[in-house]
Amino acid sequence: MADEKPAKLPESVEGKVLFNVPFPADLRQLKSMSPIVVMQPYRIDYIHSYGQDSPFFAGLANGRLLGTRCGACAYSYGTPRLHCMRCGAECEWIELPLEGSVHTFTVCHFGGEQFLKETPFVLILVEWPGVATLFLSRLAGVDCARPSLDWVGMKVRARFRRLSRFDPTDVYFVPA
Repeated sequence: MADEKPAKLPESVEGKVLFNVPFPADLRQLKSMSPIVVMQPYRIDYIHSYGQDSPFFAGLANGRLLGTRCGACAYSYGTPRLHCMRCGAECEWIELPLEGSVHTFTVCHFGGEQFLKETPFVLILVEWPGVATLFLSRLAGVDCARPSLDWVGMKVRARFRRLSRFDPTDVYFVPA
């Protein structure tokens, strides 16, 4: 056994790597040592379910826009609900028209990490005749540097990403 080399674990430079970490010669100085601050990348695979909203996202992936309508009071939702917020009855899936109109808009100069590269962009609330609630989406094909109140009431048409991400940004609108 004396001739054997000591076992050594392999080392890599993945994750956090620190060099020249200060360490006092006198151990009594350890209590006054500054804390070591480390920045390291963090990644996680988050598994979740769309549950009752799964048909909505399946619709987007197939170029269809779905909402819901209450079977009891006929209240309709541009953003789907499993149960009616007015009477509590179960709602049924309906297909929404691909054309609607702009109820209101805002130009976003800041956005979450996903949208930082695309700022500025326009968010709109889309309305349809006979649908009681509005649908939040993006408006493409307009000049963000020249917003106009003429956009309010403008007819818009839904467009869908060719490669679905299964998120609400799979649909956007353009002037009709």
